[in-house]
Amino acid sequence: MRPLTRRLLTAVALTASLGVALAGCDKKEAATADDMSLGNPAAKVTVIEYASASCSHCARWNNDVFPAFKSKYIDTGKVNYVYREFLTPPVQVAAASFLLARCAGKDKYFQVIDSVYHSQEEMFTTGDFRGVLLRVGQSAGLSEDQFNACVSDEKNLKALNARVEKYARDAKITGTPTFVVNGKKVNGEDGGEASLAQLDAAIAEAEAKAK
Repeated sequence: MRPLTRRLLTAVALTASLGVALAGCDKKEAATADDMSLGNPAAKVTVIEYASASCSHCARWNNDVFPAFKSKYIDTGKVNYVYREFLTPPVQVAAASFLLARCAGKDKYFQVIDSVYHSQEEMFTTGDFRGVLLRVGQSAGLSEDQFNACVSDEKNLKALNARVEKYARDAKITGTPTFVVNGKKVNGEDGGEASLAQLDAAIAEAEAKAK
């Protein structure tokens, strides 16, 4: 396995040291220009997911729950789904995945993230992080040169680190996945991912309050 890049490993190490003890918060937050989103921007309910591309719970939610969630709420225009990037160990893998997804463009961003999640077990089993991510990038239309430039882009990495620090500080995010439905956090059982039933209840409550 070839390392992603020395610069990438060095830069994301700064984010790995984010050890801030934070409390919960119910402040409602609007989507920003930096966010990646799906669904109806004018929907009465906004579901924000803070997730990491290297988080196994996030991958399981994406693979097992998200398809039904998308069909029920995103495709029908009932919610505005916002995906916000967070970094968990190994942070260099999460960072490279997010840089890659953004390089692919907004129209392919979620395709890349989905491919990373479905390839996560392979990456962790084989240790071939670069090879798997390169394959994902090529499937999204990027050349190897474009891939290399993408995952070593210090400007974009700095922007990613700034977003993560902001989420930790302002939204009080300490783990992934964390779901926020109209400003109210929805946590899964035993610290894992939220079930569709839990999100159903939170969305129904938010809809009732929004009327």
